[in-house]
Amino acid sequence: MGGRLFGTDGVRGLANADLTPVLALRLATAAAQVLGGRRASAAASTPSRRPFGARPPEVVRRASPGRPLAVVGRDPRASGEMLEAAVAAGLASAGVDVILLGVLPTPAVAYLTGDLGADLGVVISASHNAMPDNGIKIFAAGGLKLDDSVEDDIARRMDDPGPLPTGEGVGRISRAEDADRLYLDHLLVATPNPLNGLRVVVDCAHGAASALAPEVYRRAGAEVVVIGGSPDGLNINAGVGSTYLTGLREAVVSEGADLGIAHDGDADRCLAVAADGSDVDGDVILALLAISLQDRGRLVDDTVVATVMANLGFHQAMAKAGIKVRTTAVGDRYVLEDMRAGGYSLGGEQSGHLILADHATTGDGLLSALHLMAAVAAAGQPLADLAKVVTRFPQVLINVRVADKGTVAAAPTVLDAVERAEQELGDSGRVLLRPSGTESLVRVMVEAGTAEQAHRIAERVAEVVAAV
Repeated sequence: MGGRLFGTDGVRGLANADLTPVLALRLATAAAQVLGGRRASAAASTPSRRPFGARPPEVVRRASPGRPLAVVGRDPRASGEMLEAAVAAGLASAGVDVILLGVLPTPAVAYLTGDLGADLGVVISASHNAMPDNGIKIFAAGGLKLDDSVEDDIARRMDDPGPLPTGEGVGRISRAEDADRLYLDHLLVATPNPLNGLRVVVDCAHGAASALAPEVYRRAGAEVVVIGGSPDGLNINAGVGSTYLTGLREAVVSEGADLGIAHDGDADRCLAVAADGSDVDGDVILALLAISLQDRGRLVDDTVVATVMANLGFHQAMAKAGIKVRTTAVGDRYVLEDMRAGGYSLGGEQSGHLILADHATTGDGLLSALHLMAAVAAAGQPLADLAKVVTRFPQVLINVRVADKGTVAAAPTVLDAVERAEQELGDSGRVLLRPSGTESLVRVMVEAGTAEQAHRIAERVAEVVAAV
C-alpha cells in the first residue's frame, strides 16, 4: 500500500493482498499504543450520549477495570472475520481489553465507543466498496474520528513499536452482550417524531444494517419492506445499496411505497428514492434536514457544512432559506472537523454521509433516514414535492481509473484541459477534478447549464486524464 497509509476514511485495500492480517495486527497494536492513554482528555470534552431509559453499559463487562478498552465491530464481508481476529490480537498484545461487537454499522461502533467509555473503537469495513476489499477505521475516545496528525503518529508507531506487555499485562478479548440494543434505543430517542403512516422500502446492501435498519424503522412507526437484507459474507454491495439504486427504484414503485432508503455496506450513508422512483441524493436530504432543523430552532447559527461536491442548486436553495453554507474538502472527516470547530449542528456530503451533531459524532445512515422520514411524516407531503426545494444543475461525474492518481491529477495536460473547460463554462457551471481518497481513481465532475454540455465537457476532460 504505497503513499500515506490512511486515506480519507481509514485504511483500505484488497483483503489478504493489500490489507493483510499482518498489517491489521500491526495497525491495531500501534493504534492501541497511541490512543490508549488519550481517554481522559477526550472523555472530559465529550458528554455522554446514552439516551434516557436505555440499559446501562454493564451489558458489556470489562475484563480488567482500569485497563484501556477497545470495541471492535465489522460489516459482514467474509474477510472481516479474519481481520477481526488480527485486530483483536493486535489490541490485546498492546495491553488493551477488547470487546467484539460483531456485525454492526460503523456509526453504531462510533456511538458505542463513547457510550461504553472505550479508549478507542475499530470498524472493519470497506463501506461501499466491492466484497474483495476491506478496510479499518479507527475512532478515538468519545467516538471521534482521528486527526491527520494522530493517524500519522499511528503509522510511525507501526514501524517503531514500543515494548509489549507480558503475563497479566496482556489484554483480554470477550464478546458483547446486547450492545446493539443500546444503539437502537439511542436512534429511537433521537427520532423527532413518529413515522406512522409511512410505507418504506429499505435496501440494506446485504450489509451491516441488514438486521438493525428494518427493526428500528418499524419500531419508529413505519411499515417496512426489505431488499438487500440477506448477507452471506460474499454479496455485500453486489448490485444493491446506495451505489446501485435501480432495484430500490423498482421496489418503491411496485410496492406502492411512500419512499425508499438506501444504505451502503457499513450504513454510514443514506440516499433516498421518492414514491415516483426519482432519486433524492445527499444534497437534497441535507437541504431538507437543514430546513427542518431551522424550523425547530436547532440549526446552529443557521449554518450547514457541505463539501465542494455540493450541487450549485443546493447552494441556491440554502440561500433562499436564509441558511449559510460552509464548504470543505471531500470526505466526511473534513465536514466533521469544520462542524466541531464551529459548533455546527448539521453537515454532510452528496454521497449521503450526513452528520447530525446533536446525536452523533460521525455520519449515520440510519439516523439520517429516521430524520428524513420524520420530516416527510410531519409535513404530510410526498418526498418528491419536498425535494423540489433544490433545483439541481445537471452534474456529471466520471471516475477514471489510473495507476498514480496524484501524478495524473497534477499533470500539465490535465490542468490545461480543466482550465479550458472552466473558460467555456464561465459563470454557468464549474469543473472539479480530484483524486479519490479511497480508490485508484481520478474523479472528474462537471456542472453546467444543460446535461448535454456537462456530459460533453466531462468526457473531454476524462479522455485527457485517461491518456496521461
